[in-house]
Amino acid sequence: MSKGVFIASIEPRSGKSIVVLGLMNAVVSQRGCVGYFKPVIETDERGEKDVHIEMIRRHFNLPAPYEDLYGFQRRDIAALLVRKEDYKAVATLIEKYKKIEDNCDYTVVEGTDFLGKNTVFEFDANVALPKNLGIPAIIVVSGAEKTPEEIKNGVLAAYGGYRQGEVEVLAVVVNKAREEDVPPIEALLRPLLPEETVLAVIPLSPKLKNPTFREVSAALGARTLFGRHRHENRIDHTIVGAMLLSHFLNHLQDNTLIVTPGDRADIIVGALQANLSRNYPRLAGIILTGALDMEPAIVKLIEGLQTVVPISAVSTGTYETANRVGAVHSRIYAGNTRKIALAVSAFDRYVDMGRLGEKMITFRQTGMTPYMFQYGIVKRARSRKRHIVLPEGDDDRILTAAARLSEQEVVDLTILGVRDDVLTAGKRLGIALDREDIRIVDPVRAECFPDYAATLHELRKEKNVTLEMAKDLMMDVSYFGTMMVYKGHADGMVSGAVHTTQHTIRPALQFVKTKPGVSVVSSVFFMCLPDRVSVFGDCAVNPDPTAEELAEIAISSAESAMMFGIEPRVAMLSYSSGTSGQGADVEKVRRATEIVRQRRPELKIAGPIQYDAAVDPRVGRQKMPGSEVAGQASVLIFPDLNTGNNTYKAVQRETGALAIGPMLQGLNKPVNDLSRGCTVEDIFNTVVITAIQSQEGMPNP
Repeated sequence: MSKGVFIASIEPRSGKSIVVLGLMNAVVSQRGCVGYFKPVIETDERGEKDVHIEMIRRHFNLPAPYEDLYGFQRRDIAALLVRKEDYKAVATLIEKYKKIEDNCDYTVVEGTDFLGKNTVFEFDANVALPKNLGIPAIIVVSGAEKTPEEIKNGVLAAYGGYRQGEVEVLAVVVNKAREEDVPPIEALLRPLLPEETVLAVIPLSPKLKNPTFREVSAALGARTLFGRHRHENRIDHTIVGAMLLSHFLNHLQDNTLIVTPGDRADIIVGALQANLSRNYPRLAGIILTGALDMEPAIVKLIEGLQTVVPISAVSTGTYETANRVGAVHSRIYAGNTRKIALAVSAFDRYVDMGRLGEKMITFRQTGMTPYMFQYGIVKRARSRKRHIVLPEGDDDRILTAAARLSEQEVVDLTILGVRDDVLTAGKRLGIALDREDIRIVDPVRAECFPDYAATLHELRKEKNVTLEMAKDLMMDVSYFGTMMVYKGHADGMVSGAVHTTQHTIRPALQFVKTKPGVSVVSSVFFMCLPDRVSVFGDCAVNPDPTAEELAEIAISSAESAMMFGIEPRVAMLSYSSGTSGQGADVEKVRRATEIVRQRRPELKIAGPIQYDAAVDPRVGRQKMPGSEVAGQASVLIFPDLNTGNNTYKAVQRETGALAIGPMLQGLNKPVNDLSRGCTVEDIFNTVVITAIQSQEGMPNP
């Protein structure tokens, strides 16, 4: 079950605050603990806090500090994107959101305000966020100054964009519509949206739309003179007091703001008297312009009145001030309990919270995005910290990844190499390696070297390995690192940035050996595609597995998928689908599929099946109708190494997918191989999955 919802808009000032307030109020009444998160806030050069966050935090008494309730200021996230470090931005947003989610029954996430210059990018980012957070969306569309047809077009564009981005839309809320347009909008939109999508149309309320005297004064930078306790007065009209008093009085309406020069004593006194008179409407306030001080006699008069409208002063001219007043947009802020109550009331009146609440409770996330996967594995590795050995301490990529792993407190590390050489390289790279959770060990000079050599001799003496031969082998970092794992001095090993696959895994095959019941060591890659994570196996170890070996690879790969939170739907790949093809290669896959069904009948599996039928729902329905795997496979098993290795590299290069692995499966203890073309990111992720593999043998805390 999802524990959050994303409130999305497609334009500035859509009024999504009403939805946020109403939804949070409903969740509080039903579940008790509600969280709030705003991924991006507007940059404030004066360092002032986001008005909306402060309003939400104070009204709902949220215990989290202000800094935890947002991800980035706009300028900071823009800098990350310019440096093409969007992965850092998304990872940070997921981590901050999950921190709130873990401590609350439900979390409301508010999208950006579309006040930036690049609105197309902003829309894409708002679609990507709920997808990567694994939560559904509620779309808010403004109906202000729009015809029903224009509103319909905006709704369909927004809904289509979110569904195309594979984000479930629970509800569409049209806000600020004209009262008379509410029925036509509902009639126009209801047939165009899925029946299960909640539709609500909220009419425009002047009480929510129009600013208060406090908001106008703050926007003008005005100095308060009188009536501070009445700053919540709503402003529905604005007039300039520059005419004769007799004419001026004829223009007064309810909740009028008067903008007049500070030396117009007649207008000031006349307005105050009108506000006291039963024959004139209630005024919102007075703004005095031109930095002109009122005469002392007028000040004395006002000080003696029992009822005073709020009066503030500015230095700007009258008409410039009036124009600036007209540009002020109202916002709901902390302490404005009247507007907050109105917003909640409007939400309760027009939104079917019964239906929406049921959809929020029953929503189930399907699939896993790359960012979710990476966040999840790092969090899991950090939860039960393990000790990983990195034998290739002479490689800059290894050292850089080690520093990053240490900084994020993911694992404890041992780096094999000469200590002075490793630390000198760290200084050259600008990274700190002299850290408490990083050990640097020179195998030849290590105290454990004689014991390791003796152990290897004992394990391999039947293969004619003498003690001297064992000592020579133990000088090899792959043998030394693997022996650390075998002896329990490390929980796993990651190597291969410099050495070949065979060099890396040979020691593990010789004395770490395979798990009981496993006869073949194989590998998987976690392919982090733009919209999902798939498991590819075997793409690194077995050149031409038999049907029995292929079945074992499929079972091991399905178990690896489950270990990392991916529901296994196994596709046994071949050049034909179902019963359409013949030949030895197809028969091998068909036989392997049957073996898996016999050994693990609970697994969802299809084969033989072509790649397109396995991953494309449309093709899958056409070629294998009724299959619960076709079109939605998450574990793809290749018939041989040639096919698997070339396919994973083709997918990686053509789609830009991140390939995490290979992760070896079937060994008693985790030893994983890197590609010699690996990046720092590859090393980081491989260490993380190695740590998780080693956790599997640990008792739960």
